[in-house]
Order: sequence, then structure tokens, then C-alpha cells
Amino acid sequence: MKGNGDGIMKPIASVVGIGALPVGKHLDKLEHEMMAQALVAAIADAGLTKKDIDALIFSTPRPYADQRYFGTFMAGYLEMAVGDILMEVLGNGLTGSIAFDVALERVASGKAKVAVALGVNKELHVPTGEHMTWSMRAVGDVDFHVPFGVTPIAWYAFNAVRYMHEYGLTREELASIPVKNRFHASMNPLAQMRKPITVEDVIGARDIVKPLGLLDVPPRSDGAVAIVIADPDFARSLGTRYVDVVSRGFHHEGIHQVSSRPRPLTWFESAEIASAKAYDEAGISVNDIDFAEVYAPCSIVELILSESIGLFPKGTGGAAAASGATTIGGQVPISPSGGCASRGHPPHVTPLYNVYETVQQLRGEAGERQVAGAGIGSVTGELGDYNATMMHILAGHGA
Repeated sequence: MKGNGDGIMKPIASVVGIGALPVGKHLDKLEHEMMAQALVAAIADAGLTKKDIDALIFSTPRPYADQRYFGTFMAGYLEMAVGDILMEVLGNGLTGSIAFDVALERVASGKAKVAVALGVNKELHVPTGEHMTWSMRAVGDVDFHVPFGVTPIAWYAFNAVRYMHEYGLTREELASIPVKNRFHASMNPLAQMRKPITVEDVIGARDIVKPLGLLDVPPRSDGAVAIVIADPDFARSLGTRYVDVVSRGFHHEGIHQVSSRPRPLTWFESAEIASAKAYDEAGISVNDIDFAEVYAPCSIVELILSESIGLFPKGTGGAAAASGATTIGGQVPISPSGGCASRGHPPHVTPLYNVYETVQQLRGEAGERQVAGAGIGSVTGELGDYNATMMHILAGHGA
């Protein structure tokens, strides 16, 4: 939304309830049981009942999920009648962002007074080899890349090597990002990886694709999350725990992972463009952002993203992270949840976990990891090598 001249921003819609399971291994639970647990928690958090829900926008489960037509199955399982829309959306790593965006649109258009963006993702549902085959087929050219075994982490390693060459980034500076994220995750009860680590631990971990090692990349993760979104006036009638969504920005470069023509490996154009749209629509500048909860599967991705969305000048993100600027208490905390590598990364719902964390921060309910004075936060989702970016900006009601 844009400022109305008196410094008050008009919301697109408001988040009134959140619910999520801890990220990690949920081998003993069925997907619909996980989804029901998160949804019930979110509706209760909003102080509503299932009869108040007009729309359900599901992040489509992974192809290897057991249940087909998952959204309509869940409506039947919970005996939930909805009057506006029930649907599933899909966009690889952007899937959760799209679910959130569609739910916002249903409310902003007046078609729904209350909508829920929700999803479940069980990455540990299949063996590692099969999982990697699915991943390669999703993010690469199935005829050209997949037969040669090019993995998603290989693309990020390209980014890292080129960035080190261009800007003199040290391995120690890059390693400070996983260390920071693990510190944040150590204070997050939803996080999958909570044991503190050191720069030496990161550098000494086994290689995945050089220069990226085991602690630079995310674990496989299961998770389920639900976000309840309401008309702003209705949200205000529920009390003071609402958080406003004040803008969004999106851009797709028309590239699938790696361009067929030479392009910079050290800059995410889609993130630059999408974030500029989001800041402009909200009527703010990047300097107004108190923290960023981002979709960054690898350490190098967080670094390049922090520059591409304007938090730090080009070539300085590594030094900023190493100095503590992105740690809680620093200049602009990034991923106070612990991010993909430590909170965990169930890809289709990672963006919804990002929204969950942002809402907790803006409510002042993040406990030990609370960002002091948090009033405005940005959330990103992505697909490919940040070939597409969606950013939402959220504001606490005191912002």
C-alpha cells in the first residue's frame, strides 16, 4: 500500500492468525494430520472458528505426496465448507509465496473476508537419491542438465566462486552467515538445527559443491504452516494482534536457473526489481526495513540477496555479515528465524514459515530472538537462482 500523506499506510489485508509445526522430521505423521494441526492452531490463534473461513489457498504438496487432490481432501477431512474459493497453487520455491499472495488478493478484492494460505511439505517422504532426481528435473533442463547430474547446489557454487573472484570474499566471511543463522535458530523452538556452530565448523564441514560445504546448505525438512488473512477492518475488530501486509512486488526474468546468454552471477536482478516495486508501493525506502526474513537456500544466496534488495552496497554483504550487521541486535537482522539452513527448508512452504516468523516479530512475540523495535519487515520467496522473486512487506500496527 502507499502512504496517504500523513505517514499512515493503508493495508492490503491483515494477518490475524498463524500456526505451524516445528520444522524437521515428521516420519510418524501423515500429511493431512500435520496440515490439520497447523490449521487448527492458526484459526485458534486468530480467535475464529472454521465457519469464519471463506477461502483456503493451499501450497500444492510435492509430487511424491501420498494424497492426491489434497486441498479438497482436507476440506472433507475437516468438514470445512468455504464460500469463496478452495484451490492449490504451484510455483516451485515460490509456491508458498503465491499461496500467500492469492489469499491476500481474495481478501483485498472483497471476495473473501477471511482467507487462509497453508501447506504441508514432507521432503523426507522419499529416499535421498529419488529426492535429488526430482530436484534436478525441477530446476534444470531435463534433456541437457539432468543427464549430467547438475544439482541445485552446483548453481549456487557458481555464484560463490564468481563472487569470491570479483569481490575478494573470504571463506571466513561466507562462513559467518551459517554461524549467524544457527545462532538465531538456537533461540527458535520451531527450528530443525539448533546446536551452535563456529566459522571453523562451517569451513571444516565436508564439501557439497566447492566452495559450499554441508553447513552452507539446508537440510531436508518436513513442515506444515497456516496463515490466516482477514479484511483490515475485520482484523481490527478482533483485537490488537493483527499485522498488516502493506505491499508486494514480483518479477520473473524469463530465465530458468541459468541464462542461455552471459549474465552476472553475483547479482539477482529479479530481487532488485521486485523489492523496488514493494518499497515503492509501501511508500518507504529500504532504510525503513527493520529486518528481513528471506528465502535463501545457501549462504551465498543470502549474501547476494542482501545486496540485491538494497540492504548493503554491492560487494559488501560478506563483510557486513562477518561484522554482525545481519545478526539480531545489528544494523538489519536477516532471517531471525534461522533461515533455510538452520530453521529448516521444506521448499513449498518455506515462504509461509517466513511469514510466520515476520508476524511473530511484528507482534513482539519472538522471545529471545526478538528484534528490538521491529515495526516493518520484508519477506521473500524465490525460484531458480533467484530468477523470480516475490517480496511482501508487513508492518506492525504501531508502525
